[in-house]
Amino acid sequence: MLKKVANIVRGLAADAVQQANSGHPGMPIGCADIGALLFGEIMNYDPRSPKWPNRDRFILSAGHGSVLLYSLLHLSGYDLSLDDLKNFRQLDSKTPGHPEYGETAGVDTTTGPLGQGLANAVGMAVAERMLAKRYNTDKFNLIDHYTYTILGDGCMMEGVVAEAVSLAGHLGLGKLVAIYDSNDICIGGNINLTFTEDVAKRFEAADWHVIDNVDGHDIIALKKAIEEAKKVSDKPTLIVAKTHIAYGSPTKQDSNVAHGAPLGEEEIRGLKEKFNLPKRKFYVSDKVKEFFSIRQKEMKTNREQWEELFNQWTRVNPELKAEWDLGHNLELPVDLTEAIEELEIKTPIATRKASGEILQKIADKVTYLVGGSADLAPSTKTYLSKYSEIQADNYEGRNFRFGVREHAMGAIANGISVHGGLRPFVATFFVFSDYMRPAIRMAALMKQPVIYVLTHDSIYLGEDGPTHQPVEHLESLRAIPNLKVLRPADAEETKVAWLEAMKRTDGPTVLVLTRQGLPSIDKGEGLKDFAKGAYVVKRDQDADLFLMASGSEVALAIDVAEILKAKDKRVQIVSVPDRDEFVKQDITYIEDLLGSQDSFRVVLEAGISQGWYRLLNNRYHVVSIESFGASGPAVELADKFGFNAEKIAKDILNKL
Repeated sequence: MLKKVANIVRGLAADAVQQANSGHPGMPIGCADIGALLFGEIMNYDPRSPKWPNRDRFILSAGHGSVLLYSLLHLSGYDLSLDDLKNFRQLDSKTPGHPEYGETAGVDTTTGPLGQGLANAVGMAVAERMLAKRYNTDKFNLIDHYTYTILGDGCMMEGVVAEAVSLAGHLGLGKLVAIYDSNDICIGGNINLTFTEDVAKRFEAADWHVIDNVDGHDIIALKKAIEEAKKVSDKPTLIVAKTHIAYGSPTKQDSNVAHGAPLGEEEIRGLKEKFNLPKRKFYVSDKVKEFFSIRQKEMKTNREQWEELFNQWTRVNPELKAEWDLGHNLELPVDLTEAIEELEIKTPIATRKASGEILQKIADKVTYLVGGSADLAPSTKTYLSKYSEIQADNYEGRNFRFGVREHAMGAIANGISVHGGLRPFVATFFVFSDYMRPAIRMAALMKQPVIYVLTHDSIYLGEDGPTHQPVEHLESLRAIPNLKVLRPADAEETKVAWLEAMKRTDGPTVLVLTRQGLPSIDKGEGLKDFAKGAYVVKRDQDADLFLMASGSEVALAIDVAEILKAKDKRVQIVSVPDRDEFVKQDITYIEDLLGSQDSFRVVLEAGISQGWYRLLNNRYHVVSIESFGASGPAVELADKFGFNAEKIAKDILNKL
């Protein structure tokens, strides 16, 4: 029966791509047997309850093969109709070109950028182990599910896979099963043009259990391989499934032309003849419908049995249930804000160090908060000192040792987040956010509340020089839609920034923090308007100059203002921790802070100035860095790049 399911999937995939006149038919047709086995027999899920916590997860790392997943979701009973398949890759459809989390029921994560899906799967698998340790008891095996992923040759070439595979092997994630669609074809031709390594040996070297040379079109062989994988509890498993791209296509099987273009009507006719499918488009046989109708009832029963188990567990473990609810709903303790506001932090202090003290307090209050750094915990101040770390023999911890694997770290955090039940933070030097940017972008796209602690935020880090000094990075991250970027100016702003990050559940937040110590800023009107992105630090109703800055440059702006006051200038100082939020405010609020359109406005920020011009008019002065930095002591670098209060004041006076 599963072979019949696979053949129906082949027909649906070919028809959907052809009708859209766009898409990738080769991989879905080649992996139809794998998909039919997973959704038709192996995986535990219920399409009526797509967010069931104990369902098996499926990640199509090779996201360009999305029509494979959509066809399987339709057949297995998810809220995805045949008309939705006919609307493949059309505007506002439930079947976009690549799987999108939140757009289609049954899609567990957004994939498409190759390799990130495998790292997401690592995150989901480690989340399963951590939650099992938290909530399973001697009497109740509440959390017990597998994570399956299909990845292709392109995924295997990506560096993020090497990073994620290495960490997954180290952590011994026995409930992670990766199926490698090894069809030897890439867009440019045969993979031997660029990719000749022994993938199986690479995974074995990373301490994975490897099942090599499995016929990807032999369902019995595939089933035996998965059964073997499930017997190995202390290692993740890679199944190398040898497949043919566009399997059964008369002239395009094993050809790169089948990768990313419709097969064509003649080719589809030949494909359907080979598999005894009628010529009718989007055909689903009654036998396949009946098969999945029966399976839906079985899956519903399984889920209902689990729910009864969950209810029994709840009655016996009310405290654990309360913790479960907090973690799965991302609810914050009612006293969190008060606890953070009352935290005493001695100043002057680097905002990274202030952040570290705040994070420790938040971790004590928010038990579902977990995270770690890319081998920079001592510098980023992100190790939770009261708690153990996650290792192969300890999933009760809360500290991750991600190693120097920034891209995988970000993508694994996304997997933890979409899994549910935990909230991740990750940390590295700000300049190395470049390595993690693709995963940050995916978190923003999926609206996942991952928190990024990015330290050493400017040339002020000093002697490490331009390789480590962020210049363009603030603007680069501000350019990502739905990414909140906060650059606090002192310890008190850092407190509020952390609270803003914790309260935000519809997208990721970046905390940009200093290496160098900063003074506590006297805020005449307090921090009540922090959430608006900018607020007045020092107000002057008759101001003729308006200074705005973020982060460490707010203290510099105060020094500049003192010099200008001595020259009989009236100055208003504005801190802008979140510029994107500030520009969303109404014109009344903006002009209350920055004066009318005729006012003289000044920007101070130790990075490129590109986006600040939205807040400037014809009379302005900008102090920024439009080149790479240099190696030297921070004080000398400040002078070299013009971040000197005397010089700035003089330049402003010359422009007036």
